[in-house]
Amino acid sequence: MTTDKPGWELFARYAFPPNELGYCGPPDSSVLLRRGGHTEIAELAAGFEGAWPYLEEIATAIGARSPLDTEVVRSYWIGGPQVAAVDRARLWSRLGTVFANQPTGVLDTVGGKAVAHHSFHVFVVYPWVRFLHLDPSTPLRILQSCRIRWGTVESVDDEQVVMVSRPLRFDDGALRLGEDTTESACWSRDGTSLAPAPRRGDTVAAHWDWICDRLDADEVAFLEQATVATLDIVNAAFPAAAAATRDPCGVGCQSPGP
Repeated sequence: MTTDKPGWELFARYAFPPNELGYCGPPDSSVLLRRGGHTEIAELAAGFEGAWPYLEEIATAIGARSPLDTEVVRSYWIGGPQVAAVDRARLWSRLGTVFANQPTGVLDTVGGKAVAHHSFHVFVVYPWVRFLHLDPSTPLRILQSCRIRWGTVESVDDEQVVMVSRPLRFDDGALRLGEDTTESACWSRDGTSLAPAPRRGDTVAAHWDWICDRLDADEVAFLEQATVATLDIVNAAFPAAAAATRDPCGVGCQSPGP
């Protein structure tokens, strides 16, 4: 479970995979990998313009002392009842202000229906959803990798796991979770890992190519609930998004963030 870990450590676990790839946050991913301490991670985390507004809004809504409190960070990456405590219209308005000068996906068309969860940033704020109706292969791969996904470990070797999970699909003009299939992810590299060593039968969380944690049944339910809720919002917004110009991002797309 993630609940026994300090919030700053949870943030480092889940933020490292895209940060390592140069997609978001300050440039020194080694700070996240070595999880040096609260102060160092806190200073770095505030530089993640994708994640930080959500963390601050969750913290405000539940009266947390810090955006890096464990309950706050867990809610952003995984989900839970704390997500529903956030004022959705206020978060939507704030995101519109933060990303006013950047291309977004369907943020302008969801009308205040923000979800204080990483999936909302992936599927709604990122511009990639606007490309799905043109050529889904690349945007679907990016959206699948960037969302926090869950799966059951089928086999483990020195650095990789094979897990069974539900991939993202784009069928009949809608984003959905598909049927179970297998995929590989890294749990260790050169002796370094983000999460405890997985075992066959564990349910794990993956972000990009890394395993970030083990999940219990409640956490899986929260993550699925938040993901599906966001997909419903996106699918309802697609008719308006389909009317976009030939350049779906308006000025060209940027790389995805955390």
